[in-house]
Amino acid sequence: MTGERNPYEGGQAPIKIRKVRRAGFTEREFDTGTVRINYAVGPDNGPPLVLVPAQTGVWQSYQRVMPALSTRFRVYAVDVRGHGRSTWTPGDYCWRSLGEDMRAFLRGVVGRPAIVAGNSSGGIIALWCAANAPELVSAVVLEDAPVFSAEMPRFKEHDRYVYEGLVHAAAVLGDLGGRDLADYLRGVTKPEPDGSERKMPEWFLNYLSRRITKFQHKHPGEPVDLRFMPLVARVMFMSLSMFDPDFARAFLDGRMYEGLDHAEALARVRCPLLVMHADWFRDPRRGLVGAMDDQDAARIMELVPHARYLRVHANHVIHFFKPAQYVRALGEFRDTIESLPAVS
Repeated sequence: MTGERNPYEGGQAPIKIRKVRRAGFTEREFDTGTVRINYAVGPDNGPPLVLVPAQTGVWQSYQRVMPALSTRFRVYAVDVRGHGRSTWTPGDYCWRSLGEDMRAFLRGVVGRPAIVAGNSSGGIIALWCAANAPELVSAVVLEDAPVFSAEMPRFKEHDRYVYEGLVHAAAVLGDLGGRDLADYLRGVTKPEPDGSERKMPEWFLNYLSRRITKFQHKHPGEPVDLRFMPLVARVMFMSLSMFDPDFARAFLDGRMYEGLDHAEALARVRCPLLVMHADWFRDPRRGLVGAMDDQDAARIMELVPHARYLRVHANHVIHFFKPAQYVRALGEFRDTIESLPAVS
């Protein structure tokens, strides 16, 4: 097995999220022969459902939906390489490598065709699987995935809001020995649909920096866990503390794009496909604020005529901010899959 060991890899700790633990989930790891994939798995209550988080995300981002989903599915939630307790592989991040990890996981752990549901970049990994490992995929859910918008040159030159965010992330998180996680929010402005911008006040970021430093000194070698923060911020900083910044750099220097053309992959999707589309708008200076616009969604439906489309008025991470709607959508999608003939 190759790959650089990240500071949190291996030695899975007991699941600390009470509702997830009570639902019967355990944390495990799988050695693909190239990397170790950390994951949580629940009881066998139905067809397999594999949840793939967004960039910087870890399996814990699904904690609001895992208990409910586990009543109808056998749920697997993974840490993608470069994230969480999975192996870091600086210099080797691309859609092909990430897809091959998932192919190995589906074959070696799940063992039967699964619904693969990915959020954001996790959705692109799910798309890779549908196109390249169709025998292992029964259906795919693209949860606000950046289909088309994360391809060059559009990603860098036109709809560049997310690209610029990755430039910032790579810069402030790149020094593993001296990075201050509070800097992830420092100097960042978020455009709003009305033309205004939001920015974190400096006094709060300085306070946050002190609290993070205090936690790291008191709990060396542990993921950052700011229990005083709202859950969304708590999960974000825990995820950032276990994120390899080279994953972000791979988007900037072009390595990530190896092995996947979005339109070509969509044209090869034969399994049922659910497209979940969150809110978006276009900023006049930085382009698309969101994962895809309505034209992108329409193009997906043209390339995959049998796909189903669901517009959700929610933040990009639908499963976290609209958990009940996400659970309902996946349950209804499962019912639809069971009633449909196979797509030829």
